[in-house]
Amino acid sequence: MHKLEALPALRPSASVRPLKDDKLRAPSPLTRIVLSGLVLGYLGLVLLGPLSALLVEIAEIGFGVALSKLVDTTALLALKNSILLLLITMVVNGVVGALGGIVLVRHRFPGRALVSALCDLPLAVSPVMIGLSFLLLIGKGGVLSPLLEAINIKLVFTFWGLVLGTLFVTLPYSIREVSYVLEELGTDEEEAATTLGASPWQTFWKVTLPNIRIALGYGVLMAMARSLGEFGAVLVLGGSISGQTQTATTFIHDSIEERNLDAAYGMSLLLAVFSSGLLFILERLKKRQAKTQKRAHGPSKQTA
Repeated sequence: MHKLEALPALRPSASVRPLKDDKLRAPSPLTRIVLSGLVLGYLGLVLLGPLSALLVEIAEIGFGVALSKLVDTTALLALKNSILLLLITMVVNGVVGALGGIVLVRHRFPGRALVSALCDLPLAVSPVMIGLSFLLLIGKGGVLSPLLEAINIKLVFTFWGLVLGTLFVTLPYSIREVSYVLEELGTDEEEAATTLGASPWQTFWKVTLPNIRIALGYGVLMAMARSLGEFGAVLVLGGSISGQTQTATTFIHDSIEERNLDAAYGMSLLLAVFSSGLLFILERLKKRQAKTQKRAHGPSKQTA
């Protein structure tokens, strides 16, 4: 038998140099100050600057004076339209988000990648272009106008035109949030439920929905916030007709054009307060989702 000879000890090549300690050090205090200053300055200029200027103007005329302008019938009707759009967005995106996310992640079908890409289209296309596209489709002289006229349905420059534009621009949010969570969770729990005799409906209610509820709520709230601030699509499809198709955002636009700045300030303040409330809830949901995912991954990591 041949004796195994000891292998020579491996020595690092002369070209390989160990990292020096100074290369691993944290940035110097001056570097941190400069970087922090640039980031905070940018955020202050882009985000806090305009909001601060608005609050200063409202404070000068008085918050009560600004809000009192919203008692006008036109303002109340615009608020009513925005609230109705908000509620419709909540319901539709809740249903479509859950079902759409499950279909895209759990099912395989021809054209799935194309459908998934199309779901992100509203994020890449200008809302004004979306409104124009709908006009060419369902507006007067549009592709579907003969059919709509035959059944006596009018969508453009009505409340339902606002609904179409709003639902289009808010489509991706809940679907994407649910899709991310389903991809991360996998199918182990659902397959286990099926093995134990659960029907597809029982599996959805007992397993899938509890796992996606936080992500679904987060996506729906993002869609609601988006619908609250939508301007371009609802302006083109609704025409911002006073007392009919005005929304809160188009009311602000029209008030500025009419030099009724107090009314514009009042509506802006109301939207800012409501949006801040939505953002607060979103942050709470984000923390809950992070804790849920941490608990879900904890046992698997410990087992590994």
